[in-house]
Amino acid sequence: MTDLGQAALGAWSGGVHMHFGVPVGRERLTELLRPGDDIGTVITADAYGAGEADRDVGRALSGLDRDGYRLVGMIGHDFTSGQRAGAKGYPRFTDPALREPQQYGDYLRAAAEASLERCGSDRFDLLMLHNPDHTGYSSPLVWDAMAGLRDAGLTAAIGVAPGPANGFTLDVISCLERFGDRIDWAMLILNPFEPWPARLALPACQRAGVRVLARVVDYGGVFWDDVLDEGQFAEYDHRRYRPAGWVGRARGKLDRIRPIGERHGLTPLQLAAAWTLAQPAVSCVVPTLIQEAGNEARPVEQKRTELAAVPAVSPLSAAELAEIDAVGDNAGSMALKGGSPVHEGEPRADAWPLDDDLRSVAERWGIAPERDLVMHA
Repeated sequence: MTDLGQAALGAWSGGVHMHFGVPVGRERLTELLRPGDDIGTVITADAYGAGEADRDVGRALSGLDRDGYRLVGMIGHDFTSGQRAGAKGYPRFTDPALREPQQYGDYLRAAAEASLERCGSDRFDLLMLHNPDHTGYSSPLVWDAMAGLRDAGLTAAIGVAPGPANGFTLDVISCLERFGDRIDWAMLILNPFEPWPARLALPACQRAGVRVLARVVDYGGVFWDDVLDEGQFAEYDHRRYRPAGWVGRARGKLDRIRPIGERHGLTPLQLAAAWTLAQPAVSCVVPTLIQEAGNEARPVEQKRTELAAVPAVSPLSAAELAEIDAVGDNAGSMALKGGSPVHEGEPRADAWPLDDDLRSVAERWGIAPERDLVMHA
C-alpha cells in the first residue's frame, strides 16, 4: 500500500491556481511545493490552470531523486476537448457530449500520460479520479480503466477524489462497495469543524481497506490562526461563497478547543490535523497553504514548517476527541452535492437525485437520507 506520510502539499496552495488568499508568485510556489525530508508528498490536478499546476509541480520536482518523493495526480476534467463553464470549470470526461463509454479508457490513459509529462515524472504514486459525476462513481468501464493504468505501471495506486464541494456520501460508499477491491485511496473534506458528512463514509472506507486523504483540514484557513475577519478576503477569494459570519463563528469555536492543543504543544492547525488523523481510515492530511493579506498574515513558508511538524500519531485522548466533536458538530449545516433526497430538476455534473441503488446503500449503512443528508432549517 502506498504510504503518503501524515501530511502532503497541494498544488492548489499559494493562491496561484485556486483563488485563496494572495498569489505568491511562481518562484515562491515552486519552493513551497518542493517535497523534501519535511514533507515528501505533493498533489496536483491536471485541470488546475489547464495543466499549469502540473508544470509548477514539475519545476518543484526538477532534479530530485524519483524515489525521494511521492507524487499524487488527479484527472477527470476534460480541458482539451471540453469548454470551460465559468466557475463550474471544465466538463467531466464522462460527459456524453464528449465521448462514448467505450472511449473512457483511451481518455484516462492519455490524460495520465500528459499529466506525467508535464510533471516530468515517469509514474504517479497515486492517481485519483477527480470530481466524478454519477457515471464516474458507478461505471465499471471507468474503474476498469483506472485499474488498467495501475497495471500498466503509470501509477502505484488509484483512488477517488469527490468534490469540489461537500457531499457525495452515498456515491462514495456505493463506489467502494462496487469497486473497493481495486481502489486504494479516497480524498474527502474533513476537519474538526466539518466532520459531516464525510464521517458517514469513513466506515465504508475502513471496511474496504481504503485509506483517506483529508483535505480542507485548515477549514478555509481558520486553523492557521491568521484569518481574523471576512473583510480581509479579496473579491475573487473562493471563501466569500461561505455563509456570512462564518469566520467569527469558527474563531469562537477555535477558542473553545484551543486549550486542548496547548496541553499537547500543538498549534491550532496541528490540533486540527491530529483530530483528523485520529478518525477511522484517515492516513494523511493536506491543508491549503494560504498567504493571507494584511499585517497579521503569516508567511506560507512558516505554515509549511508547521504542517511538517504534525505528529504522525495523534496524541489526543478519546475524551479530548469527544470534546472537539461537541464543539465542531456541523450536521445539517449546508446543502450537499452528489446524490441527494432533495435534488430537483435534471441531473447535473455535481448533483443528482437518489435512485434505488443509492437508497439501498443508505439502508445498508444505517443512513436515513431525509434526516442525515439534508440541510436543516
